[in-house]
Amino acid sequence: MSPYKKYFPILNQCTYLNTPASGLLPLPVLEYRQAHDLDFFVMGSAIKNDRGPILTEIREKVGALFSCAPNRVALVPNFSYGFNTLLEGVPTPKKVLLLEGDYPSVNWPFESRDFEITYAQIDGNLEQRVETAFAKAQPDIFAFSAVQYINGIKIDFEFLKRLKANYPETLFFADATQYLGTEVFDFDASAFDVMGGSCYKWMNAGFGNAVFLFKEAIAEKVFPKTTGFNSLQGKYKAQEGSFLGRFEPGHQDTLNYGSLGVAIDLMNEIGIETIEKQIRELSVAAKASFTERGLLEEAVVKREAHSSIFNLKGDQALVKHLNDHGIMCILRGNGVRVGFQYFNTQADLQVLLDALDSF
Repeated sequence: MSPYKKYFPILNQCTYLNTPASGLLPLPVLEYRQAHDLDFFVMGSAIKNDRGPILTEIREKVGALFSCAPNRVALVPNFSYGFNTLLEGVPTPKKVLLLEGDYPSVNWPFESRDFEITYAQIDGNLEQRVETAFAKAQPDIFAFSAVQYINGIKIDFEFLKRLKANYPETLFFADATQYLGTEVFDFDASAFDVMGGSCYKWMNAGFGNAVFLFKEAIAEKVFPKTTGFNSLQGKYKAQEGSFLGRFEPGHQDTLNYGSLGVAIDLMNEIGIETIEKQIRELSVAAKASFTERGLLEEAVVKREAHSSIFNLKGDQALVKHLNDHGIMCILRGNGVRVGFQYFNTQADLQVLLDALDSF
């Protein structure tokens, strides 16, 4: 039995394998949200004085969790908003390398602007495909999802470090919505120049909050135009022309960003190392079981390391069968997508395997 059911009561009612679509809302976050709105209801505008420092505290929590200085952490409502703000500040024309079939919120913003775009294929040899594309295209920007949303293929971070060493002037932009919160991560030691992610999935922070992490040098290469009264407000945005402030031009939502802060508190209470260990063990066991049953595409089977997201061969009939067995999952791409979060157990995996075997 999961020791985390006290935080997620829905786990008593179903086998929840749909975190890649939406993470669950933990009880501490719910309690925060209820208290926050009650305060707003009772106090009115005075809530601003009572909760004023909260955004500074949240940046510090995000920075501590992901090893990024808080003055390089932006709080935005979702990944797409932050990413489009970023790209509006990229001088064009630029040569850009994307992954074919990557998440639309990564590729579409480039494809709708004046960039010279080439693509690398997502398959079992992803890193080799990317390296070959780099040699041929010599891109100014490489933009990609750290973990693919359909089949869970995760790009090798050590490979990215080697690639960055060979192409130090290329900017690496990553969508980490399907990654942040799944394992220990040191942003400053990584190859990424910019990493952003919505936090309603693996961070279990609810909707309406996302983070962007920046390397210090990025402010000298990208020049966002967005601005507003809040662009110069706050401990980490005081200087004129603040790069961070360009991502936060208006009043910030203390309800949603406060929810992120509480979600991080819960992760720290559990321990990110514990979270990583549980997810990794489930991923390894699941991949072996799915491979044995012939349920995975070859591109996933042949990779040594994988995330905890899997796309199983099947259609809507399989989704209905699994739903009828109390398993929450959805159709994505050409198959049925499932994902294992730290609150899942080996028993949850067995429930899924039994349902698959009975289909």
